[in-house]
Amino acid sequence: MSLTTPDSGNLLAPVTELLAMGGPVMGVLLAISVLGLGTAFYTLVVSLLQAPRLNRRIRAGVDQWCDGDDAAARRSLSGQRNPLAGLLAFVMHRRSQGETEDSLRDEVARRAQRLLLPFESPLKILEVIAALAPLIGLLGTVMGMMTAFDAMANAQGQADPAELSGGIYEALSTTATGLAIAIPFAAIAAWMEFRMRRMQQQINDLLVRIFRREVPGNQPREAVTATTGAQQHSDDHRPENTQRHAMA
Repeated sequence: MSLTTPDSGNLLAPVTELLAMGGPVMGVLLAISVLGLGTAFYTLVVSLLQAPRLNRRIRAGVDQWCDGDDAAARRSLSGQRNPLAGLLAFVMHRRSQGETEDSLRDEVARRAQRLLLPFESPLKILEVIAALAPLIGLLGTVMGMMTAFDAMANAQGQADPAELSGGIYEALSTTATGLAIAIPFAAIAAWMEFRMRRMQQQINDLLVRIFRREVPGNQPREAVTATTGAQQHSDDHRPENTQRHAMA
């Protein structure tokens, strides 16, 4: 008893025709197109579940932090599944404990990089597919043209023009398939790269705003240096002033 049905045969008919038209090269193109579709679907799911997003509560929390209301800022960031909220809450907590920007820079950079890490590998896969698909299609075209001209040479000038043009058509079909695969994946990769750069810029802007606010107990280094210098200058002139008062 056969397990195949007429419906399944109809669905596989275009694939079978493509494989017959382009040979092994067409099979490779179909395989990388399936890989690209799987990668794009995975990226879509990850972006819906794990992508850092700048929403209204995060904006409100950062504004409250800049206004000095630490408790309200933490309440705005708490209870969110957005990974960006967790990063900002971590920075606010460490800043409120007295840590400076210099001591937090490496750890914050590492955590911010981890937010974008799930998108780097899919982006690279899509970029490679978009670059390789036209080249693989061109390889199939060259191989098909070589086969067609070899058949014409073996016919000793008696080759049928219709058969020759059919062979050239089949050879060019691999280039067309490669371009049809590369164009949408190149567009998806460019959109992903734009989104990643935009997310990175938003993260940097929020972190700069959080670090720019002076937390009580964290006096700027320049201010500390100026205060110390003023105190030393006052101490240096204090004996002189005392001596003048004694002489008077």
